[in-house]
Amino acid sequence: MEDTVNIREITLNDAEAIQNIRKAISEDDGEVNFVKIIEQQISEGSRKSSLVAEINGAVVGYMISATLYAGFGIKKSAWIMAIGVHPDYMGQGIGLKLARKICEVYKDKGIKNIYSSVLWDSTDVLSFFKKLGFERSEFINLKKKL
Repeated sequence: MEDTVNIREITLNDAEAIQNIRKAISEDDGEVNFVKIIEQQISEGSRKSSLVAEINGAVVGYMISATLYAGFGIKKSAWIMAIGVHPDYMGQGIGLKLARKICEVYKDKGIKNIYSSVLWDSTDVLSFFKKLGFERSEFINLKKKL
């Protein structure tokens, strides 16, 4: 029997589980303060929409996103800033379910475009977003080393 995946809004109580997922994916990202990120998400209400995926009450995946209203010619849009699925649950479509749900949420809010940034050599992440219908945008990412 396949376990049912429940997708719901993120809460502050999810921070530790998300932190554990992040560490399981990459030890390099283990220092991200998800309590602070989720507190911001909750305090900014409708500007932020972030989700978790649960199986049997345990958080096994997450997606953190936000709405942006201005900037260098971009109209009101959404940005997927982070997504993660615990390695034990990868390959089961959980990331796709999170992404499809976030697309529904933003479509209901009248958002026309969702963006994300991906490292050019992250072929698995690029493949994931292409599966969802994402394509190259008209923007170029810029960076300055400090």
